[in-house]
Amino acid sequence: MRIGIPKEVKVREGRVALIPPAVGELIQQGHEVFIQSSAGVASGYPDEDYRRVGAQLVPDAAALYGSAEMVLKVKEPIAAEYELLRQDHILFSYLHLAATPKLAQLLKEKRLTAVAFETVEANGRLPLLVPMSDIAGRLAVHIGTTLLHGYGGGRGIMLGGMPSTERGHVVILGAGAAGGNAAVMAAALGAQVTVFAPRREELERMHALGPNVTALPSYAPLIAEAVYNADLLIGAVLIPGAKAPKLVSAAMVRKMKPGSVIIDISVDQGGCIETIRPTDYEHPTYTVDGVIHFGVTNMPGAVPRTASQALSTVLTPYVLRLAAEAGLNDPALAKGINVAGGKFVHPAVAAALAH
Repeated sequence: MRIGIPKEVKVREGRVALIPPAVGELIQQGHEVFIQSSAGVASGYPDEDYRRVGAQLVPDAAALYGSAEMVLKVKEPIAAEYELLRQDHILFSYLHLAATPKLAQLLKEKRLTAVAFETVEANGRLPLLVPMSDIAGRLAVHIGTTLLHGYGGGRGIMLGGMPSTERGHVVILGAGAAGGNAAVMAAALGAQVTVFAPRREELERMHALGPNVTALPSYAPLIAEAVYNADLLIGAVLIPGAKAPKLVSAAMVRKMKPGSVIIDISVDQGGCIETIRPTDYEHPTYTVDGVIHFGVTNMPGAVPRTASQALSTVLTPYVLRLAAEAGLNDPALAKGINVAGGKFVHPAVAAALAH
């Protein structure tokens, strides 16, 4: 198969879908790999590294899309790329179509096949989403810690506190890969951490992190009480393929302390906090009712080398499976198909876009 890896064009998105050793593995398996010039530079992989393993360098996006049968990218196509997509393309990337109806409609009209990383499912897990969720969860605490500094308008606190001072309070909605990693980081800093999750096994896992972690079921009154007392509120709720449910209302945000911070990792899927909206790393934050909001939709793009290495590791086997004869009939990949033949075929995506 002819596999094309374009340079990412989303604002400050430095990731690349596959690093050079992974590209070399595809080529050894008999596939042709085309990569757009400088696609890996922001992740620390110059063109020569790709050329050395046998990839074919192309000068621009038009040449890349024109050469490829499978377009392999990190983030969903943006407007500048729409005209480059063809009916015979297999698009394999993060898509989050439930929250991007314009893109969803375009892919449907193009009649191409779109396979979303975030809905590929194997053994009840989302293997292509997990590493980026891990990174986003950790980054949420890194970023939140900085936003709480007084010079940026935050409450002026250290999350872990110190002798003679109070600890910061971190509230996390969700205990999956993103929420769980956020809890690990916040607990290690010494913050007071409250995690909400719907399943007992998740609550047990969070409770075991340490005596400064409280794990509670996702009951609305309990969430409301915790939100009012939060210094840092992290949204990390996921329903695969669907829009995230709104667990925190605008009225609840109005009662939060001035200078507190909200980071909603689930903003890609519409967000679980009513006042969140998508932002980018050029303008990452805005303030509502005195509360700082961070809604960057490509959080792992801030650490492109780490993120590209992590993504490439899990992605390579699935690219090989998608490029093989069984291809789209592979059970895990079949669950990842969002659009095919001019129809929305993933049930959750179809349901979200029907409203």
